Amino acid sequence: MACFFALPQNARTIAALVVLPAALGCAQTSSGTSASSGAPVSVSVSVFPGVTPGIEVLLADSMHLLRGKRVGLLTNHSGRDRSGRSTIDLLHNAPGVRLVALFAAEHGIRGAEKAGAKIESGVDSATGIPIYSLYGQTRVPTADMLKDIDVLIYDMQDVGARVYTYVWTMAAAADSSNKPFIVLDRPDPIRADRVDGGVAESGFSSFVGLHPVAMRYGLTPGELLRYLVGAGYVHADVHVVPMRGYTRSMWFEDTKLPWVNPSPNLRDMDATLVYTGTVYFEATNVSEGRGTDQPFRLAGAPWLTDAGAIAAELNAKNIPGVRFDSTTRTIEAGYKFGGQTIPMVHVTVTNRDAVNAAAVGLHMLRAIYARHPSEFQWRADRMDRLASSSRMRTAVEKEGGVEALLPTLDAESRRFQDVTRPYWLYR
Repeated sequence: MACFFALPQNARTIAALVVLPAALGCAQTSSGTSASSGAPVSVSVSVFPGVTPGIEVLLADSMHLLRGKRVGLLTNHSGRDRSGRSTIDLLHNAPGVRLVALFAAEHGIRGAEKAGAKIESGVDSATGIPIYSLYGQTRVPTADMLKDIDVLIYDMQDVGARVYTYVWTMAAAADSSNKPFIVLDRPDPIRADRVDGGVAESGFSSFVGLHPVAMRYGLTPGELLRYLVGAGYVHADVHVVPMRGYTRSMWFEDTKLPWVNPSPNLRDMDATLVYTGTVYFEATNVSEGRGTDQPFRLAGAPWLTDAGAIAAELNAKNIPGVRFDSTTRTIEAGYKFGGQTIPMVHVTVTNRDAVNAAAVGLHMLRAIYARHPSEFQWRADRMDRLASSSRMRTAVEKEGGVEALLPTLDAESRRFQDVTRPYWLYR
């Protein structure tokens, strides 16, 4: 049987509970059955080394949360167990569970759609279950979507970045649904003990930053939602089914979980790490590497003919954990400069543990802006939404501005880590 522990609450918090599995001190049978009822479950959690994701802990230890209930599942292709079985199939086949609705976030239920593309509702061909889009006409479940649901579950792999929309779909669904909400927890792939990039400013709320959290926020999805509830930003009855074997200092490879690209253009750990800085190129007329073999590790434009000099200038700054080179790439059709072969600056990660992605991205932007003030263009509204602030753009435009801003971002990040510490589930 799972154990429940109450979260810290303030006057605005409805409730927040965490489900602690047997490995954290609660009772569990050794036969792979539910300790609460003795009924068989779908998986064993002792077959593989490494971290056990929340979906497997749920099936082995906490099925009483779902048994006899009508379940809605917010997931995509990244929601799966260590054997590669999808959370959709696992819950659809779980005894006593009625999976009645699926909900799709950005990139769709299979994670294949381009960034920002509207997702259509439909029907899952394998199970016949309706799929409701939360990244199309609405960003929150409607009353009609929820009318036959008793409980909502979230199981998606995010990337630890404020601008990644999966966790905001989670938060918005929990806040608006008035249903019990269960998070099947997964790792922060870029370590949950590192926070940087500064905190979103008030007045810049958007779906790439609904609430004031750090750019690289250093939390698992379950921990993030615990914090948002505890701080009063989200009002919901939230349960978290935590992982087993997870520690905050793990990079994703350390978990032994199979990597699945959470979205089409985040394909490896180095790109995922620098993404929280290089994503700002999305808000410029410089390619962020989409349409190449290394999105978010490349930045370029047809007029960047001095890419080699820019790389040398950046290397002279001795930015920790990275090295810069110049290269060229032919961009696929459908992206910035599609069909063109353009000069680009390439980022190589030399020491993951030393990287501050905000420093990487802002120094790159400044170097390109300073050499090409007439060619470089902001998409100013987009930049301020991504940064949840106008100060990043201002810093890039000013000599010495980036160097002046980075200590402020670091101080904010340290404070955010301290504020969120009471909501940690892992050490």
